[in-house]
Amino acid sequence: MSRNADLHKRRMAAIPRGVGNSLAVYAERAQNAELWDVEGRRYVDFASGIAVVNTGHLHPEVKAAMASQLEKITHGCFQVTPYESYIALAEALNRLAPGPTPKKTIFLSTGAEAVENAIKIARYATKRSAVIAFSGGFHGRTLGCIALTGKVQPYKAGFGPMLPEVFHVPYPMAYHGVKPEDSLAAIDNLFKADVDPARVAAIIIEPVQGEGGFYVAPPEFLRSLRALCDKHGILLIADEIQTGFSRTGKLFAVEHAGVEPDLMTVAKSIAGGVPLSAVIGKAEIMDAPVVGGLGGTFAGSPLACAAGLAVLDVIEKEQLNQRAERLGAKLSARLKQLQSKFPCIGEVRALGMMVAIELVKNRRADQPDAELTRAVVQAAGRRGLILLSCGIYSNVIRILAPLTIPEAQLEEGMGLLEESLTEASAGATTAVA
Repeated sequence: MSRNADLHKRRMAAIPRGVGNSLAVYAERAQNAELWDVEGRRYVDFASGIAVVNTGHLHPEVKAAMASQLEKITHGCFQVTPYESYIALAEALNRLAPGPTPKKTIFLSTGAEAVENAIKIARYATKRSAVIAFSGGFHGRTLGCIALTGKVQPYKAGFGPMLPEVFHVPYPMAYHGVKPEDSLAAIDNLFKADVDPARVAAIIIEPVQGEGGFYVAPPEFLRSLRALCDKHGILLIADEIQTGFSRTGKLFAVEHAGVEPDLMTVAKSIAGGVPLSAVIGKAEIMDAPVVGGLGGTFAGSPLACAAGLAVLDVIEKEQLNQRAERLGAKLSARLKQLQSKFPCIGEVRALGMMVAIELVKNRRADQPDAELTRAVVQAAGRRGLILLSCGIYSNVIRILAPLTIPEAQLEEGMGLLEESLTEASAGATTAVA
């Protein structure tokens, strides 16, 4: 039997240090919201592979769809010999995308690839080159995407120079005193000082920041952003890579604001664990690039498209939008109870089942506690709970449990989180003393 320590030693010798690991736990199998490591130890999964298995690990319907596809064909390359499942999944997403404008969809392999192509499409359609993104935003690790990402360490440092004509403005963060009007004023100042709005191809935004810390863009801000883009002929790109596929209680988070983006990037939970991403956009904009300007060898593989169609069926049959809202409200209420017990919990944030707590010192937003956050993640791992941290100050614990998690396991995980907070907080107090 392999052991975690042995595998970690091999990993350190074979794989670059630039690929990080939250835990030195080596997964062997998983089912729904449970995961077992190579030593047979069970974990409650509050990470979902970074929001990839909203429908749970190996959902029976998704698994069956993949098994059926494996009997037929796994690769043909859509640009060479196209196949029906690519078309069927595109048709479904075009119907489900927010807004009345006719849509078209292109499939790719990763979230970063979707973002890169959204920028390409926006530039081609507008004949403009500049892009506005937000501080704290995360859009991927490719060279183009790190220019859009609003955090230097560890994503940008040492990898420059960046893609030119990318500008950042503050993201609304009520907890840190950044109001929607401050963000809009920053864009206005940008237009006065740095870039003519007539040169801006797109504004890209996460309706809820993922890696940035689960800050939720107020609906009125997204509506104001839509109006600003319309005024200046700028395309609005909604990055729904982490927020999509019912995570927030809507199929796409931007629906909470009633906003129709021009382009939308999706990935992660689109195919239940199989690599797949997409750009969904207004048909006229999507048709702008010439034949051959878009595509990819593995983009929209038959296996991934079969899984994607099954995921959409599961979301509808099991009413995962409604379940995300209900479980998210329950989770948020429990975390607010913990907030009264643990002074280190500065804020609880939630939209559906996209839930987070921000850890601080002395209940002060301006005193982030990254060290405590790391300690909580490690303490949880030792207890059998998989957690993720994030945030511009690395002080946010995010909860991304599968939307299909049994309520008893959700409660079990919350008990383990409380124990982990108790241990880590006691350790921090001892260290100070």
